Amino acid sequence: MSAFNPKTQDHKLASKMIVALERISETFRVLLWEEAKKHQLSPIQIQLLIFLLYHPKEQRKVSYLAKEFNMTKATVSDSIRVLFKKELITKEKDPNDTRSYTIDLSPSGTAIAQQCSVFTNPIEKSIQQLSNDQQDLILDGLMHLINGLNSDGVITVQRMCRNCAQYRYTEGKHYCSLLELYLKTTELRVDCPEHSPKTAS
Repeated sequence: MSAFNPKTQDHKLASKMIVALERISETFRVLLWEEAKKHQLSPIQIQLLIFLLYHPKEQRKVSYLAKEFNMTKATVSDSIRVLFKKELITKEKDPNDTRSYTIDLSPSGTAIAQQCSVFTNPIEKSIQQLSNDQQDLILDGLMHLINGLNSDGVITVQRMCRNCAQYRYTEGKHYCSLLELYLKTTELRVDCPEHSPKTAS
C-alpha cells in the first residue's frame, strides 16, 4: 500500500516517516526555487554552483557531477553550457584528454554561489531548536537511511563515514582509522573530503 495513504500511515511507522521526509524535501525544493529565481537560474544550476564552490578539482568534471546529482551527463552538460554562457564558470581542458575539462567558478559565479549557499538557513534554524539528543538521533538515523539507499543503488556518490574504507563500528563506537580517533555520532561526516570508498568484498 502507498505510504501516502493516511490509512497506511495509521499502522505503519515507516509510511509516516516517508511522508515526513517528503514534507522536508518539499521545503528544500521551495527554498531552492526561490533562490534560483533571484538569479534567473534553474535549481540544479544553483546546486552545481554551490558544489563547485566547496569541492576539489577532481570532483569538478561533468562525469563526476552527473554521478553526484544522479543525473545524465547530457543533463549536467546542458546546465554547464548555460552557466558558461552566463560567464559564471570557466573551463580548463584536460591536457591528456581533449574531450574532458575541469569546471571552475568565475568571480561572478563565486559571488552567486556564496550568496546561494545559505538558502537552507530556515531549515537549519528549525533543526537547532531541537535538543542535542534529538539532533544526534536524527543524524544517526538519516545516515543509516542514506547508506542503505546507496547500498541498494538508489543513490550513487556518497562521501559519508559509514561507507568509507577508514570507518569501523565496534562495540557500539564509531572509529576512523585515518584520524585514529573514536568519534561521537555528531562528529560523523556526511560529506568528507578525505573519504575513501569501500571496495567490493
